[in-house]
Amino acid sequence: MDRYSRIIALLKVVLPLAAVALLSTLFLIARQVETDPTIPFAQFEIEDRLRNQQITAPFFSGTTESGHEITIAAAKAVPDQEQGVASATDLEAEIRTSLGKSILLLSDAGTVHPRNDTATLTGNVRVLTSDGTRVETETLLARLSASEIRSPGQITATGPYGDFTAGAMRIFTNSMKGAVHIEFTDGVKLVYDPAKEER
Repeated sequence: MDRYSRIIALLKVVLPLAAVALLSTLFLIARQVETDPTIPFAQFEIEDRLRNQQITAPFFSGTTESGHEITIAAAKAVPDQEQGVASATDLEAEIRTSLGKSILLLSDAGTVHPRNDTATLTGNVRVLTSDGTRVETETLLARLSASEIRSPGQITATGPYGDFTAGAMRIFTNSMKGAVHIEFTDGVKLVYDPAKEER
């Protein structure tokens, strides 16, 4: 047998053995596969979600009795079936009047009571109107099917004519498709700024 034939015969033995050695090494050093998928929630979060049903980013749109469009949105709502009430966080409501004006209502929290046709906004309540008036208060009470909103407590506001405070506020309309009015009562104090009116 010549030298070439001996090398071929040797390689026929050595190469398969080397392949087996490499494969066995791969299996030995391979990481263990994770068969149980990890859910990206802590256990207490899962239990809380199962215990307390909630709606994320709820949205409602409709028309009031007086013909104005209203939209209500929130970051999260938690319904209470027994009481017929939904508690919500980061509430945002907008009234668009038939005359093209808008009133935006914002609050940190609130409750909606469909059976009573009412909603309550609480905590850092802001009212922004399209004419540049900004009102701040702690509570707003609203009728859902009508353009009727009132603040039972003190308000602070700034508007086109200056800064003012009042003991109470009411947003309402007198007729179908009529203008929406904002009425301030109970000791209104206005600091008139003529520069604002000129602007």
